[in-house]
Amino acid sequence: MDRFKIQGGRRLEGTVRISGAKNAALPAMAAALLTSDPVTLQNIPHVRDIITMAKLLAHMRCRVESPDLPPSEFTIQAETVSLQEAPYELVKTMRASVLTLGPLLARFGYARVSLPGGCAIGARPIDIHIQALERLGAQISVEHGYVEARCKRLRGATFRFPKITVTGTENILTAAVLAEGETILENSALEPEVTDLAELLIKMGAKIEGVGTSTLRVQGVSSLHGATHAIIPDRIETGTFLVAGAITGGDLLLTDCEPQHLVAVLNKLKECGVEIKCEGNGTLRVRAAKKLVAADVTTEEYPGFATDMQAQFMALATQATGISHVRETIFENRYMHASEIMRMGANIAVDGNLAVITGPTPLSGAPVTASDLRASASLVLAGLVADNTTWIDRVYHIDRGYERIEDKLRAIGARIERV
Repeated sequence: MDRFKIQGGRRLEGTVRISGAKNAALPAMAAALLTSDPVTLQNIPHVRDIITMAKLLAHMRCRVESPDLPPSEFTIQAETVSLQEAPYELVKTMRASVLTLGPLLARFGYARVSLPGGCAIGARPIDIHIQALERLGAQISVEHGYVEARCKRLRGATFRFPKITVTGTENILTAAVLAEGETILENSALEPEVTDLAELLIKMGAKIEGVGTSTLRVQGVSSLHGATHAIIPDRIETGTFLVAGAITGGDLLLTDCEPQHLVAVLNKLKECGVEIKCEGNGTLRVRAAKKLVAADVTTEEYPGFATDMQAQFMALATQATGISHVRETIFENRYMHASEIMRMGANIAVDGNLAVITGPTPLSGAPVTASDLRASASLVLAGLVADNTTWIDRVYHIDRGYERIEDKLRAIGARIERV
């Protein structure tokens, strides 16, 4: 099993190109199931979850092709989908598999999808997905670890999400575009990845109003057609490299990013004293603070501070002067990285959903274990600033969401290798 070996203490300098967003690419790939025409997706990140989704679509008998290796573009054609099933063996490591449920049901009237896996950061049930699809007329049963759904044709309806859910919004939106009549989705997620999916669906012929708001109005159509679409930049990768520059006392230029997608993160880093400037054309420059100062963070749904940036901010807070309070409101089990950073010398106290970080504390290299995707990133960041050598086990988690992170870090001066 691969591990990262990091020799800390190096200042990072240089340019990093931000990859496409995994969390936008996955629902876009699933949306290709809605048409028999080719759908071409550009700016695809080469990460493990994308490979898993491509294998899943191929298992369903879709044609999945890429002009280059590693793939940065996919053309997906679901002309004949003889297997409307997402088996456990293919999807046990990836929650996004559930995103095939809505498109399969809408187009073929049947879907059998394994209950999803993914990171061990707390319960993420799909009850809301099921409730919404049933409101649209689906008959659904959950047995032996699978969701099995049937319908003649989905019918438009009004559904208010009882809590904000990104994958729920995406799943029901892709189902509603082929439903008969009008569907109104209230309390929808506002994340940029949802907007990106809606823009792809509109290119494919869907009729959607209210894109970028919490109320989506969908006029169902009988069929969709192919389209070409470029995936948005990864806002979480952007935020992670912003922290990498700040925590190492560095000077980084991040290209091909979208600053408007992480305003809350930018504002919080500036509050900590980090110098960040937009230099046009999707470019951000981050320079280290003369002195990092503590700040408080509460994770919230977009446009608030993303839960996917909480672990990285905690790593930064260990090097800030003062006491930082981090409150996690999205997932109930997302502090597993805290105990690992504490092994490196951090002063962190966790009480329920509140973590209190007192800094600055010198970190020292130690063997640590990654528990999930973003925890992996926080351990890498801690290792970059720690004395001596840090060994990180289970880095397959980070491969799920970061494209060649060790190569990108080495290019800007980090001493990191995969062993």
